[in-house]
Amino acid sequence: MTDSTSTRTQAERADQTRSRILDAAIRAFSENGLAGARTERIAEAAGVNKALLYYYFESKENLYLAALETIAGKMRDNVVAVFLLDASPGERVMRSALSHFDRMLTQTGFQSLLQQEMIRLHKGESGAMPVLVKRVFAPMLSMFQSLVLEGIASGELIDVDWMQIHLASLGSNVFYFLSAPIWQMVLPFDLFAPEVLAARRRAIIEFLGHAIFQDRQHGADLAARVLADTPIPDFERAGPLLGRRYERAK
Repeated sequence: MTDSTSTRTQAERADQTRSRILDAAIRAFSENGLAGARTERIAEAAGVNKALLYYYFESKENLYLAALETIAGKMRDNVVAVFLLDASPGERVMRSALSHFDRMLTQTGFQSLLQQEMIRLHKGESGAMPVLVKRVFAPMLSMFQSLVLEGIASGELIDVDWMQIHLASLGSNVFYFLSAPIWQMVLPFDLFAPEVLAARRRAIIEFLGHAIFQDRQHGADLAARVLADTPIPDFERAGPLLGRRYERAK
């Protein structure tokens, strides 16, 4: 084995070890928060000793930040991929709303971490949120603004405040999942039953098709096409999503 091959192999092993630690950390922090997660258990779940965990990340706080950045970076890449599709601005807005719904449904680790960090931000304790805003949320918001303004300029989208379209397309998803524990006390059906989630997902896109397009028939046709070629993903959760336990039957 040559020196270069040996070096490459060692680097690959180091990357794999670091990735295992991050995966274990994401699970631990999403379930227990920064204060409740234990580095000993993270190391055990990753199959490494505690000393090696600290070798890679130096501290629990650095590991927490790395876990947040890792999962947020994957989310950012997914969003940007939708923004860069070869499609009209209106279609990309709808696909971003659909992708956002599906992320909230399936990527519950990130949702849990983000909620915890929002609470820490309100308490003045968050050192991670400014980093995430700079590296993830600000660039995504800027891209969404450009997308909507492009659609307005082309005449495809209605001429309204771009931020309102952002709130209409993504805000309804957030409100549904955040409010579900309260709604569940009022409504006579399970808000997380597969058929109910599928119907809510469909209704959000159909609403956008009628609400944000100059030509409502064009919007309705786009909504039907987007829904037809993007089926709801499989999901299965034994843990809580925004305070709710549910799982989808396979």
